[in-house]
Amino acid sequence: MVKVIKKEINYEDERGIIRDILFNEVIEHVTIISSKKGAVRGDHYHKYTSQYTYVIRGSFKVISQMQNEQVEVGIIKQNDLLFTPPMEKHVLISLEDSEILALTRGPRGGENYENDTFRLHGAESLLSKIKGIAP
Repeated sequence: MVKVIKKEINYEDERGIIRDILFNEVIEHVTIISSKKGAVRGDHYHKYTSQYTYVIRGSFKVISQMQNEQVEVGIIKQNDLLFTPPMEKHVLISLEDSEILALTRGPRGGENYENDTFRLHGAESLLSKIKGIAP
C-alpha cells in the first residue's frame, strides 16, 4: 500500500498554524522540489536511502512497487507525507503545479544524489505498468 500519512495541525492561533512533519527521525538531506503539471519525478529506487515526501502545495499521482509485489497507485495532496523505504520503486506525476519537500536518510543528497539512485528503464519502468490501474 502507498504509505501516505495525513499531517494534521498541531497548534493554531491568531498567528497561524504549527504542523509537525516528522519527529524522532534522523534526516540527513532536505530538498525542495517544484514540479509543473504533468511533470514526472522518480521512476527509480534507492538501495539504502529512506525518503519522506511532504506535499507543500499541489498534488501527485504516486506509483510504487516493492520487489516481487503488485504495483500500487495512490494520490498525495497538500499536507500529506509519503514514506518510501529502501528498495521501493517509485514515481510521482504532478497533477497540477506542485511543490514538495524531500527529506532523506542515507547516501542520497548533494553531490551524492546519483550514488544511490537506480533508474528504471523499459519494462522495469513503473510508467510502463500503470495503464488501466486506478486512480
